[in-house]
Amino acid sequence: MEDFGVSYERRRLVLLKIVNFGRIIKPLIFIEAGIHAREWVAPAQALFIIHQLLEVPDNKELIEKVDWIVIPLVNPDGYEYSHSVDRMWRKNRAKGKTCDGVDLNRNFDFHWSQHGSSDYECSSTYAGVSAFSEPESLALSAVIKRYASRTKLYLSIHTAEQCILFPWGYTMEVAENDLELRQLASLVARKVYNISKVEYKVGTSAQTLNIVSGSSRDWAYGVCNISLAFTIELEAHLNTRHCDRFIMPPRKINKVVSEMFEGIKVFYTFIKDKYSVH
Repeated sequence: MEDFGVSYERRRLVLLKIVNFGRIIKPLIFIEAGIHAREWVAPAQALFIIHQLLEVPDNKELIEKVDWIVIPLVNPDGYEYSHSVDRMWRKNRAKGKTCDGVDLNRNFDFHWSQHGSSDYECSSTYAGVSAFSEPESLALSAVIKRYASRTKLYLSIHTAEQCILFPWGYTMEVAENDLELRQLASLVARKVYNISKVEYKVGTSAQTLNIVSGSSRDWAYGVCNISLAFTIELEAHLNTRHCDRFIMPPRKINKVVSEMFEGIKVFYTFIKDKYSVH
């Protein structure tokens, strides 16, 4: 475990590096969660992955051929605020002139502040005064860059749109390796459906959900050249556009994260088979 920065309110930003030490340089899977404060199940998913990798003997294979970096909580200030003050808070807690907070997933320096974000401080998708204006997004970008040459899979975990998404978010155009991205996302969605009967949509962010500019996932793909980059939007509590979809009963959380972990293992198998030294 190591600190990779501090938040606006000086909380620690922490990553866990899970490796089985050896002489071989292995491919790396990079996972970040909790960039949006109200999406509580996303950090729970990251913590479940950590637990499965470290504590469950049956998953020992998952760290033999692949290294992992997991960041459970990119936005600790907003997460705390969503617990103590405003359950539906989304942004970080940076002080503004009119309203507080920046949407960290609109603050990355890739098509920053274009369609799919806002330049209005009080908007929930406010992109900030400049790209990487926020300590959380800047710190995350630095650690992504540090490991980019080894990172073969980038996952950004969110809730609660029930989708597996891939580039692009900023445009309706598709990425160069769209077929590979689409096929892998479909394999993951099919695995989750087979064990849960929960159907995850698959597609580009812009075509499937909405246009998003300045996102961490597009930046990892477009700037750091991580060719397999996905956003996992976990299952919603309710099939509704209402904010209640974010408020999942505790009894259901384990079901959701354990089902998606089976999908994570599909990602792992693909990376192992494609990139591992045998």
